[in-house]
Amino acid sequence: MSEIKRRKNESFESYMRRVKKRWQQSGKILQVKKIRYHDKDKSRNMRRKSALHSLKVAGKMEYLKKIGRLPEETKKR
Repeated sequence: MSEIKRRKNESFESYMRRVKKRWQQSGKILQVKKIRYHDKDKSRNMRRKSALHSLKVAGKMEYLKKIGRLPEETKKR
């Protein structure tokens, strides 16, 4: 974190303007924007578990449709 201290008799708005300008010049804002929505890659084991779970749920739904417990999907326009 950058060491920027508020000057004597400096308003909060001017202090924040100065801080934002310093952050912009240092490139910290660009760094934060790059990693803001970045999800960490799942491990191999977690991907396997997720795939097995989705297959299990899909199989269960297909079975319920076959026996008539679940209404068949109608095509949406």
